[in-house]
Amino acid sequence: MPHPIMFSDDDLGLAELRQIALRFPDAFEKISHGRPSFFVTKMFAMYGGSSKTAVPGTMARFSHSLLVKVDEVDRAALQRDGRFFFPAYLGPSGWLGLDFTAAKIDWAEVTELVDASYRLVAPKKLIRELDDSTHGAL
Repeated sequence: MPHPIMFSDDDLGLAELRQIALRFPDAFEKISHGRPSFFVTKMFAMYGGSSKTAVPGTMARFSHSLLVKVDEVDRAALQRDGRFFFPAYLGPSGWLGLDFTAAKIDWAEVTELVDASYRLVAPKKLIRELDDSTHGAL
């Protein structure tokens, strides 16, 4: 049974996230688990997510958010920032979420997060291509 669609094309930040994510070499979008997700060979970003709450069996929805894979070196600092959350299901695999409703969205920061996530999952050939195109600047 497919997941229900959990977004609208006019959702907060989705159009901007699409513009950022789809500029990466070989990046494409598909719906995964009812949400817009951005892939290269593996997923490197997702729009929307949820997090487990202190009440067993309940989840907090972060419908307007970005999920990205983060480097372990950056994880502790990002987790101290109240805009970030530990996403259900993906968190144990090195992912964090950025809540777009927690503060004014810093699109330069979003671009950096998406770039770092892409670099963690993309094949080396595509990372070289990214670096060669305008020296990695998106």
